[in-house]
Amino acid sequence: MKRTLASFLVLLFVFCMFGTAVFADDSTVTAYVTISDDTGTLVLARKAVRVSDADGDGAITISDALFAAHEAKFVGGAAAGYCAEKTAYGLSLAKLWGIENGGSYGYYVNNASPQSLLDPIQQGDHISAYAYSDLIAWSDTFSYFDADTASVAVGESFTLTLSAAGYDAAWNPVVLPVSGAVITVNGEATEFVTDAAGKVILTLDTVGTAVISATSETMTLVPPVCVASVTDPDIPYTADTANTTLSAALCLLSLAGLAVLGVKRNNYEK
Repeated sequence: MKRTLASFLVLLFVFCMFGTAVFADDSTVTAYVTISDDTGTLVLARKAVRVSDADGDGAITISDALFAAHEAKFVGGAAAGYCAEKTAYGLSLAKLWGIENGGSYGYYVNNASPQSLLDPIQQGDHISAYAYSDLIAWSDTFSYFDADTASVAVGESFTLTLSAAGYDAAWNPVVLPVSGAVITVNGEATEFVTDAAGKVILTLDTVGTAVISATSETMTLVPPVCVASVTDPDIPYTADTANTTLSAALCLLSLAGLAVLGVKRNNYEK
């Protein structure tokens, strides 16, 4: 009985020290996926997904991440919402978020244009994919903030810079500032507008998670994303601190139990 209790306490202590990392699977990575549909609406905003080698090609790739995102978040899973097929240009998107538009899609990794859907991804990478909303002039322009996440207090001012992927006269890729863009928070337009350098100083007045994006009257922006965690400094005790406190308490309890067992064993041996 004592051995069983001691074993349990040891396992509890190890779990407290290392958390779920004890059970982490080396064959998967966590990636963050953003998807916008053919109306320019964000349907996923930097959602964390566990990605494995779904297609069995020996690598964890962009395609695997998009497959995993649909499997986890799209009604009907990847079978209903996602398809990639081999073409003369390599593996190409054929369906994204249930949208089939003849191949008019785009995707980026960490705000940079990759070579193909078969490019490998790493732990923590951010994959952005979109279906074109302009199927006539193909004016959809990928845009992004200089920060994918932010942690701020209610009413605290912070700055974001909005940029767009573009090309110069010789079709070399360049990064361009996006001016005059209206900032949105959780889908609602705000009074904050980017300046000539693409910068905007904004504040958030509601505790919780805020999905920050932007729209423009002069550009067809693929919606950028910054996910902000907004806290109230007057309310320091949160769910996160509660979880941390519980974990610490469990660790102390397991250590105390082991200590008691050790004392009893020493007394017995004497």
